Amino acid sequence: MLNRGVFTDRSHRRRRAVAVSVPGILLFLFLTIGSAPRAEAQGTTALPPISIGGGVRTNFTHTSPDDLDDTDTFGLDDVRLYVNGAVTPKVKFMFNTAYTGADNDVNVLDAVARFELSDKVNFWAGRFLPPSDRANLYGPFYANHWNVYTDGVQDGYPFIYQGRDNGFAYWGQFGIAKLSGGIFDGSSATHGGSSTVLTAGRAQFDFWDPEGGYYLNGTYYGAKNLLAVAIAGQVQGEDRSAWNADFLLEKKVGNGGAFTIEAEWADYSGLGGYSGDYAEDKGGYFLGAYLFPMMENGHKFQILGKFAVANFSEGVTIINPDYEQKTTELNFNYLFKEFDGRVMVFYKDTRYDGVLTNVKQFGVGLQIQK
Repeated sequence: MLNRGVFTDRSHRRRRAVAVSVPGILLFLFLTIGSAPRAEAQGTTALPPISIGGGVRTNFTHTSPDDLDDTDTFGLDDVRLYVNGAVTPKVKFMFNTAYTGADNDVNVLDAVARFELSDKVNFWAGRFLPPSDRANLYGPFYANHWNVYTDGVQDGYPFIYQGRDNGFAYWGQFGIAKLSGGIFDGSSATHGGSSTVLTAGRAQFDFWDPEGGYYLNGTYYGAKNLLAVAIAGQVQGEDRSAWNADFLLEKKVGNGGAFTIEAEWADYSGLGGYSGDYAEDKGGYFLGAYLFPMMENGHKFQILGKFAVANFSEGVTIINPDYEQKTTELNFNYLFKEFDGRVMVFYKDTRYDGVLTNVKQFGVGLQIQK
């Protein structure tokens, strides 16, 4: 399986991207795999083979809006193709594509040149996830709950496609601290197309077990004891900013079990947010989960609850009054191969104090990847 950290979806939010053809993707893979050398000159260390993986997220959902007819749908949320390889032991590349059912297109997800010189010195260039909140850096395939990016809080940062932007970033690990910062394209990622570059940064502190790499998880399913706190932010010009603080605690329990607490507060002020009709989007969420100890067959069950509140204000016109969104989600999850194989039964209740219609959803999500 490929390196962790290439999966993020924003199927419930506005996106802008240029579609690429499937034949073009296949040609790229053929040329890359067929021509990339696996060893340097005689006597040097052989490079690992190029890794190729894939992932699927699909669901059945029953939706019940207030004062409207109920609907039943089968959705294809995500289909991913992942490619990772090395040019030298310290120079690597990542190329990933994504199909989303919302727009029925295949697009470039990640295209990254990775210069990973040491724990403290790493540079990435191309299209990837900028420094932002934990929710963006874990994406739907490595989230703890099913209905990511629907609460008005999680990862409201601007993006070109599914959390990504084009740019350049540095990241490094310094003991308990993981630091990252970079500059990114503003015109394609932001509402209104401002050409001013985006500046992004994140500082995270892992007080218990460390988390390796640039991208993160929403849970480690009992593999780590975690106490992680972080602050992240992005700025464009003098009057557009977004920032958040996030928290993750996970403690092992028994034979492969764990309890998890995740929380975040976010403030999107003229930059990002869940709606282009509002200049201010701020709020927070709290998530708690209990992972039961492993059964004899190696499988696990998990129960999870999440509650979020988001406030939308400073509408762009007088017909955009302020409103509040409250989102409650419950999950009962069956993990037969953790992130690579899980069935997630979910209930979600979204309520508004105006503007939008209250809606309840019940369904089953299936995730498979390798």
